[in-house]
Amino acid sequence: MAEMAKAAVLTAPGVFEFREYPIPEINDDEMIIKVQGCGVCGTDGHEYKRDPFGLCPVVLGHEGSGEIIKMGKNITVDSAGKPVKVGDSIVTCIIPCGECSACKNTPARTNLCESVGVYGLFPDDEVHLNGYFATHMKIRKGSTFFNVSDMTLDQRLLVEPSAVAVHCVERAKTTGLLNFNTKVLVQGAGPIGLLVMAVLRTLGIENLIAVDGNDNRLEIAKTMGASQVYNFTKYESFDAMLADIKANNAGFAADFVFQCTGVAQAGANAWKLIRRGGGLCEVGFFMDGGNCSINHHFDLCNKEVTAVGSWVYTPQDYPTTFAFLKRAAGIGLPVEQLVTHHFPLDQIKDALEANVTMAGIKIAVVNE
Repeated sequence: MAEMAKAAVLTAPGVFEFREYPIPEINDDEMIIKVQGCGVCGTDGHEYKRDPFGLCPVVLGHEGSGEIIKMGKNITVDSAGKPVKVGDSIVTCIIPCGECSACKNTPARTNLCESVGVYGLFPDDEVHLNGYFATHMKIRKGSTFFNVSDMTLDQRLLVEPSAVAVHCVERAKTTGLLNFNTKVLVQGAGPIGLLVMAVLRTLGIENLIAVDGNDNRLEIAKTMGASQVYNFTKYESFDAMLADIKANNAGFAADFVFQCTGVAQAGANAWKLIRRGGGLCEVGFFMDGGNCSINHHFDLCNKEVTAVGSWVYTPQDYPTTFAFLKRAAGIGLPVEQLVTHHFPLDQIKDALEANVTMAGIKIAVVNE
């Protein structure tokens, strides 16, 4: 009888069913991993609440790591050329289609692939084991993956969101506006915003300002390197908060802003937080946050703002991300403490509820 795997299948918004499936056979270019754990992403929370992508039934979970238990003979190294064998722990990245214009013409920007695949965001199919909220997962041919056996489990569960932060900082660096003396403001002290602060701190940027509506998250922002924090709920208006920020910074707003909230109004406010000659990086989320309005004269042209967008990450960002996590630990940034909750797989619903109610920072589902 075939060995069985268990998966938490989201069958409808708010409804999980635990189903068992045979662990599938593999060909020479595939692997089976035993899932060790997976972080809960905001995208998982949106899918759990209302299935906006129309994926149900689906096995969610894309911030995971697992141990290789079966491996095809054609697989000898990971996507960075590092040797890999049965027993090693890996994380996965995106699965580029290899056929679209982005894949063929801009191979270093496969995050722009028109048909990109992501484990945990595949609708159910004959494989079934397509997401990390399960005991096992099948790794398909063409996947990008990395050997991370030298990292702790919590570090591994932070790789994917950290790659989002690393990628957006790399995009911001293309403006030429980030240096040791740059005053950077980060809007949103959720997991992504906090990791952006940590990435900036490892690069030697010490003038960090955090804006959020949650005092607990702002306190954590201080541990990531923020020297000033502002809770926008404590002000009668955005203009009042902006005036306070300027009063505490010699009459100027920020040199550079990272907009990490996914909220339309915050997207509009971000432009007003930038001083003349400054820059902006809008950090993209999988969800459409809606339209926002800016005054193109005062917010953009008059200030000559340089703006970039950032969309998830590329496989090339992953080795940089591993170096970031090790460097963060080396300088004493408590990045691993961002994983605030661990739930077993059979409490997956509690984990998702903790995520959507913002009961912690990074919620994780772990297997024994």
